[in-house]
Amino acid sequence: MVNAVEWKKGAVRLLDQTKLPTEVIFVDCTDVETVARGIKELWVRGAPAIGITAAYGIALAAQKISAQSFDDFYKQLLPSCDLLAATRPTAVNLFWAIQRMKETAQAHRTESPEALKKIMLDEAHAILQEDIEMNRAIGKFGAALIEAGDGVLTHCNAGALATGGYGTALGVIRSAWEANKKIAVYADETRPVLQGARLTAWELVQDSIPVTVITDNMAGFFMRRGKIQRCVVGADRIAANGDTANKIGTYSVAVLAKEHGIPFYVAAPYSTIDFSISSGDEIPIEERNQAELTHIAGNQIWATGATTANPAFDVTPAKYITAIITDKGVFKPEEIVRLKPSKRG
Repeated sequence: MVNAVEWKKGAVRLLDQTKLPTEVIFVDCTDVETVARGIKELWVRGAPAIGITAAYGIALAAQKISAQSFDDFYKQLLPSCDLLAATRPTAVNLFWAIQRMKETAQAHRTESPEALKKIMLDEAHAILQEDIEMNRAIGKFGAALIEAGDGVLTHCNAGALATGGYGTALGVIRSAWEANKKIAVYADETRPVLQGARLTAWELVQDSIPVTVITDNMAGFFMRRGKIQRCVVGADRIAANGDTANKIGTYSVAVLAKEHGIPFYVAAPYSTIDFSISSGDEIPIEERNQAELTHIAGNQIWATGATTANPAFDVTPAKYITAIITDKGVFKPEEIVRLKPSKRG
């Protein structure tokens, strides 16, 4: 599997996913501004991968700080945190990772600024490694829900490209395939940026897992024909009641699955659950550039003069979700509140 993000020779190396599947190009980000650009412009995408990238971006910024005291070090670090936080509003892992990096610095405030630089980088490495381990656990729990010979539909890309490695929704699919369940994978193309056709299909082909790409409006057709027995998607933010934000079009798939009696699963690490919000109504939805809709590969497909709306995500209400597969186990949407950390007095 190709790494979507890694630390390489003092730089944050990102796989430019806007070039896939025809080109495999890596970008070495040597400053936090380039890291922020990479997140904003979708060189890297997927909630866990965005969080990991932000952590490495902060570690990179820390390496360039010249300070004599903790207070000065931390003061110089905060603008980089703010810059990264402003890149994409929906993926909660971004803010979780930034907060974790801030807390790491604060927890080691008695260390010298030079020591802090290594500590911050070590923490980013830890976030990456933990994500891979969480994905493996998600895959194991999720594979138990897949029957041999199932047709499994996924929407967008929640694989190694969207995480530290292995994937969440694709982690479930990979784990089921590794268990020799001989599943048939259907990947929605996922308009407007085609993450399913370009990225999910590319990943599965690399792993020699058979995949059929369908347009987003074909899902109901294949469900009615009995080709799909399970739906598994990732998540960018899960509210405390189980409402889930994921790539635009996920809600439609969930409604179709409910109508056809097909289980609809959300696969995501614990860090994607936002216990600070009670429902999906509070999840901010990113509105992206209209050019993603009006052009494909630089070619205009939209009628000049027509207006556009380009929300990047939608929210699937908990009532349409059969279960949420996490690294801590499988839960009904209303049960995830049990995972909320208890407050200590």
